[in-house]
Amino acid sequence: MVHRWLKIMLPLLLAACSETPEQETARLSAIDVLASDDIAGYARAQAPRRFSFPADHGPHEGYRNEWWYLTGNVETDQGRRFGYQVTFFRSAIRPSANNSCDDGNAWCTDHVWMGHAAVSDVASGEHMAAEIFTRQEPGLAGASLDPFRVWLQDWQLIARGNEFPWELEVISAEFSLALRLDAKKTPVLQGDNGLSQKSPAPGNASYYYSITRLDTSGQVHVHGQAFTVTGSSWLDREWSTSALAADQSGWDWFSLQFDNSSELMYYQLRDLEGKAHANSSGNYTSLMGTQTPVTRDDIVLEPLDTWAAPDGTVYTVEWRMRWRDNDWRIRAAFPDQLMDVTIRYWEGAVDVIDSTTGETVGRGYLEMVR
Repeated sequence: MVHRWLKIMLPLLLAACSETPEQETARLSAIDVLASDDIAGYARAQAPRRFSFPADHGPHEGYRNEWWYLTGNVETDQGRRFGYQVTFFRSAIRPSANNSCDDGNAWCTDHVWMGHAAVSDVASGEHMAAEIFTRQEPGLAGASLDPFRVWLQDWQLIARGNEFPWELEVISAEFSLALRLDAKKTPVLQGDNGLSQKSPAPGNASYYYSITRLDTSGQVHVHGQAFTVTGSSWLDREWSTSALAADQSGWDWFSLQFDNSSELMYYQLRDLEGKAHANSSGNYTSLMGTQTPVTRDDIVLEPLDTWAAPDGTVYTVEWRMRWRDNDWRIRAAFPDQLMDVTIRYWEGAVDVIDSTTGETVGRGYLEMVR
């Protein structure tokens, strides 16, 4: 689960282009966005569907929101480590069925896009984030197949056809990424065969799949210095029209890659008291790709250490996670990995530590929305 907060984004796009101080500092609540009731005319995730690949890597424009989300941990031959995340968000201004752009105007658009990217330099403890907005037309952003491509201006995720490997390219003022991604496992359908129910009401769900392990190689540039890196990444894909309910206040999302080539995804949806909501859910993927569902009753999360953002919001930067016979500590690579962008949240690289032996047994990513 990721950054699941795309509202009708035209006001944000306009604010991003404005020079007024009030609009430059405007913020949007992820919770308000995902609890939006603006659903008329859009398709909804109401029942399991048949997934097809590579077609489902491409766009699903009948739904209001959609995202392509990558996180990863990479390092140089000398062991200098970087975490990274890149997300391409598409949000519809109006249902495509309205045919509102059939007037020949090349600038008319039914979709706006937002991109988030960040690099966590573990050696220096520096977290760098970038954000861009654009309308889809005329060709400023979009998603397509034949060949596969997702792009926002000069940020792009592309393939030389419709299959892996993919290539990721991101350029910002402080950092850039040029990475090759090659899937080592087949897609994992999260929830009920890909239907991820976020709250009890029918349709408050997304279609959600992950590729839990992608071999990663290429270059990370930080402040003009180039680092050749290798490592592992994780892809999350979701599309939906509505998700959260009024009794939900945020979430904690974990994507963990273990050294034994297994993976665990778990999102703890939070109720209004900060406790685990009944629709919290996850999935364990074995070395051979076998899936084991994880429910709220299967897993225990205990906060161990916190970090306070400049605005006073408190985030848990070390957790104890118990599942079956496993007892892990999930520890941030360093505390301040705050995404201080239009929608503020914490997103960063973590280590997975065996609570009994103290040995590091994996790495991953953690996202927290409050």
